Amino acid sequence: MEVVVEAYLDGKPSNRGKKKITQPERDAAFWSSGFVNDVPAELWRSDILTLALTRYLRQERVANVKLLGRIALLAPDAVSRAVRHSGLVLLPHSPRRAELDQIAGSTPEIAELCRVLDIFDQAHRERIAAVNKWKASLTELSPVDLLIYASLYAFEHLVPRRLDIPTLAEGADSWMQEAWDAINDLLIWKLKTSEASVNLKEADIGPSLAKHLSPFLFPSPSTQVPRHDLLAAFGTLVDAQIELNSFITQSADAFSYDDGIQFVRREERLEIEEVDPTARAAWRRNGLRLARLHGYWFYRAMDEFVSSAMATQLIGRPENHEANRLAYIQAMRTQLRLTEVYGVDEMVITDSGARVNLFQALLSLELMSAFFQRDFLQTFAQNLKESGHWVAALGRLALDGLVNGNQNRFPLTWSDREAKIANIVGWTVNANSPQGNPLIAAVILDFWTSDWVALSERLSKGESGLHPELIERPILKLGQLLVQLPWLVGLQNNSTAAINNLRRLGARRGEAGGETRRIEERLGRLFEVRGFKVVLNWHPPMENHPKAGEVDLICARDGIVLVMEVKSTFLRRSQRDAWLHATTTLRKAGQQVSRKVSAVRRALSEEVGLASSLGIDNLAAPLTMHGWIVDTSIEHDHQRFSGFLKVSLEEVLIALRDDRHLLNDPDGIISGRHPDIESEKVNDARQQLTLYPEGFSAVRFIEVIENESVWDEKVITQAVD
Repeated sequence: MEVVVEAYLDGKPSNRGKKKITQPERDAAFWSSGFVNDVPAELWRSDILTLALTRYLRQERVANVKLLGRIALLAPDAVSRAVRHSGLVLLPHSPRRAELDQIAGSTPEIAELCRVLDIFDQAHRERIAAVNKWKASLTELSPVDLLIYASLYAFEHLVPRRLDIPTLAEGADSWMQEAWDAINDLLIWKLKTSEASVNLKEADIGPSLAKHLSPFLFPSPSTQVPRHDLLAAFGTLVDAQIELNSFITQSADAFSYDDGIQFVRREERLEIEEVDPTARAAWRRNGLRLARLHGYWFYRAMDEFVSSAMATQLIGRPENHEANRLAYIQAMRTQLRLTEVYGVDEMVITDSGARVNLFQALLSLELMSAFFQRDFLQTFAQNLKESGHWVAALGRLALDGLVNGNQNRFPLTWSDREAKIANIVGWTVNANSPQGNPLIAAVILDFWTSDWVALSERLSKGESGLHPELIERPILKLGQLLVQLPWLVGLQNNSTAAINNLRRLGARRGEAGGETRRIEERLGRLFEVRGFKVVLNWHPPMENHPKAGEVDLICARDGIVLVMEVKSTFLRRSQRDAWLHATTTLRKAGQQVSRKVSAVRRALSEEVGLASSLGIDNLAAPLTMHGWIVDTSIEHDHQRFSGFLKVSLEEVLIALRDDRHLLNDPDGIISGRHPDIESEKVNDARQQLTLYPEGFSAVRFIEVIENESVWDEKVITQAVD
């Protein structure tokens, strides 16, 4: 039974002869089969059958209400779980939702579930209505007009008032991220619905600026009246969109994908009750660990920078040296992470097919951020301190730019492509190109550019597919016009931007397969440094294990054999995405590891070739074998799939390198506490934090991973004390 259900969930069979089988055809065949109707109802409580039932409730073309009613009578808890995971809470018009109402009369648990869904539906409709109401008041605005009001709103509400501007990764609050997400959603809406073209030349932006921006920045009797009504409407729309998004992520998605809670109805109101504190803590814990990983890679980059020739060189003009040096270290941070965790090569290919140097692309974005922080955000904060009003501070910023050589210091910047290339060509200076290289600058520009003309066409046609979030490709191409948002680029997390540019938006790049190979090779080399014998990409004999497939990584030492399945994905932010990752990629990975462990075990007992490669001389000696899913994402860490441990690649890497102290901001640079202790004491304390006080061994390494010892909360100052 499980074999059939697993095949259905895995999208098999994919073909019938030469004809490709579609998912609706597969749904129809499965849910109309005698097999599924003969499964005893109590077996639907199993995870695998509940997941199949979830798939049934999510699709709309096949009906089997008789089966659903039978399961509900004997296993209503299974139906309730499947309903939650199916996302029906946001699909009130689905025919499956009508089926639930139909069977509710004979099943009290389902009747109560339907009442809960009705309350969710009412709350969802109210929030959508609020968003649509304020969208209607802004229908006259073009995409460029909306960008102007988004920028005014950002300087009024989002830009920090401090002179030492923090980036989002270094402590900007979650409300700022929520506001960015809402603005991103509203820009997508405008691109999808606006009749105004976004295929613009530089001169085309003039009327929008004259009508919607200049009256705010340069008020005078001869100019138009500032449209405070539109700015207020935009602010209210952002609030409504934040409320809608929060409802979806914190209520509807929590109902659907957070098994640590349940929603209990109190008349017409829902209350959350915690049923599994451990499950809820895991999601929050992973968020904290991601933040610590950002710090880890920064310290790794700083150590490399200090030992490089760049540490003694002047970077740019003397007055910009400190900011440029920080940008250089941050670019090194992201390159290290992309290289060691995601297998990205020194050169990457853009959407246009051109090759770009990864470090130069990363450095360019960091320098853009440094420029916007220094010349826009910090100057704005100083102006605000002196003037006391954000509009006056913004007007002075823009006016000073015009006075000092017609520099663009508006709340959004724009230029044509050639001017933008000329502005950033200085960032491509190196020994081979002492004046910079315009061709390289052009490719870097393309790497970070989101083509709004193409995106608008796709959205207006209703075509599916991924679209860039603002931070992932923060240069907006509107025909010949390139637009940037200083308030966004100056604050965004550039590491996340780069990772998701390549791993989310670029998941289907031709280089992705080679990157996965490099992940395996580099991880294998780390194991070799620790004395393991390593076999990469081993293929079990087809006659013995036709379904096992390639084994990514096998490592052996001290009588312990590790069999690893490596997965490379992207950084997720929603519980829905994390749940889908668990029930698709990680579920399949667990099955794969099970087959591969069996294949390795049999090969070691029957053949000498693999054993010899792994340095196992005595096949009669007892071997301990572990199967791991090693994933570039942190979601569902230390859970088991088909009985096998899932662990993040970064945790394995840190355990092998034994440098977990870098997770804890040992020198106080990120937190700003800068402990006043001698470097020798810091180094001594770092040594005390070793994971292997009695020396490295395979047994201890396994303990470190299984006990999550890498994530010990001690910090370097505690060790010093």
